[in-house]
Amino acid sequence: MPMQTHEIEALIRETFPDAKITVTDTAGDGNHFAAEVVDESFRGKNRVQQQRAVYAALKGKMDGSHGELHALALSTRAPE
Repeated sequence: MPMQTHEIEALIRETFPDAKITVTDTAGDGNHFAAEVVDESFRGKNRVQQQRAVYAALKGKMDGSHGELHALALSTRAPE
């Protein structure tokens, strides 16, 4: 069953409670999403480190062909 935007945001928020998180269903099909996560914990980390931290927060929801979350375009950064 496809995930909803609020479910994705809730998973990310568990790890990043103070982050500014925006999740959108980019294709309107419940399978292709984009997320922007802005969090102070990203300061001093490179983009790969930031994105790995967010993917870890998704707790395996993207793992394999049977993952609940099919596609996620991810943008991460520290606040300006």
